[in-house]
Amino acid sequence: MRPTILFGGTFDPVHNGHIAVAQAVADAFAVTVDMIPAADPPHRPPPGATAAQRADMLDLAVADHSALRVDRRELRRGGASFTIDTLREVRNEIGGDLPLIWLLGSDALAGLASWKHWREMFELAHILAYKRPGSELSHSWLGSHARGVFEEIEPRWRSNDALTETASGGFSIFQPRTERPEAASEVRSLIAGSGDWSALVPPAVARYILDRKLYGAGRV
Repeated sequence: MRPTILFGGTFDPVHNGHIAVAQAVADAFAVTVDMIPAADPPHRPPPGATAAQRADMLDLAVADHSALRVDRRELRRGGASFTIDTLREVRNEIGGDLPLIWLLGSDALAGLASWKHWREMFELAHILAYKRPGSELSHSWLGSHARGVFEEIEPRWRSNDALTETASGGFSIFQPRTERPEAASEVRSLIAGSGDWSALVPPAVARYILDRKLYGAGRV
């Protein structure tokens, strides 16, 4: 069965790593990946750009990627953006039988136990994780850094292909051919410090940031 794949995040700003991973997942599963910017992410400090600006940057970033699209449902919903609410909404839209996959980075996975009703996510969807800088996806790392999460996902572990066979309840690791080193926090830090950052984001996104002087860009 062809899955619905959602890639949520703050995307503050979207960078080349986000796009590369989303495109690789779209290619691997032969589907379109929906990128969902959070309106008001409750698990991190306030974003440096508004929700509308972050969504606009996503539009620019995916413009040349036919298998990627931007879903603004969390912006339209307003308030705190809880993944469980988005999964319930999408599950109601696609029905109970089709596979639904939530894509996230290993850093987000390690903090999953702080998310609202996080265990219920598996009743609605599969979780597909990819490695991010500063965190790992091995049994030993997760067992020591996120014990509760590891105990929940360990019996759910399966192959990527197996996620397409059932509607929800599984966990898998996606391994891109090349690990992406980019991090939004690094991009913001480089911009604020007048560092060399423009090559880390799509060119249209770099122009948008400069034009609007986001994250301290162009500050004298």
